[in-house]
Amino acid sequence: MPKAIPWCLLAEPLSPLEVYEETKWYVCRTRARAEKRVGELLGRAGYDAYVPLVVRERQWADRRKLVAFPLFPGYAFARFGLTQYDDVLSTPGLVEVVRANGHPSPVHPEELESVRLLVAGAEKTGIEPDPVDFCEPGDPVRVTRGPFSGMTGLLLHRRGAAQVAVRLTSIRQALSIVLDRAYIRPIG
Repeated sequence: MPKAIPWCLLAEPLSPLEVYEETKWYVCRTRARAEKRVGELLGRAGYDAYVPLVVRERQWADRRKLVAFPLFPGYAFARFGLTQYDDVLSTPGLVEVVRANGHPSPVHPEELESVRLLVAGAEKTGIEPDPVDFCEPGDPVRVTRGPFSGMTGLLLHRRGAAQVAVRLTSIRQALSIVLDRAYIRPIG
């Protein structure tokens, strides 16, 4: 039986220029409280821009008002090709495009769509999303509450409750305990 050819070998490879001209969504870090303005300026410059906002009620001494706050303070999303990188970076209020390993790192379209759906659902229901710590299995964590407070270990699982392992490397032994996720925080 012949071997299957990987799909990536069937498609024509992109030339370096095509890679730079291809538009993708990127995360842009902004100055403090400049997210909405950066999104507006990028939109005026012809780029697709998105600043996820959540509406909160604010109380002043004389009145109450609904105010839109950024879901990710200090960040805006923009869609552009890398040939436009310098133009995007010159936007007032924009500090940098988020990079991984020294290169601008595009956002997965599915993740951005999930953010859009989260914002739409929050608008419909009035339920405001709460930020949580971003922990992956294998990350070092510290227990912050409960009888195990102060204990450090590695996060093993994070579905439902968190399973944290304590390791003794000198004797190559490990023990684990299942805790409420609200009791752990990432270290570093």
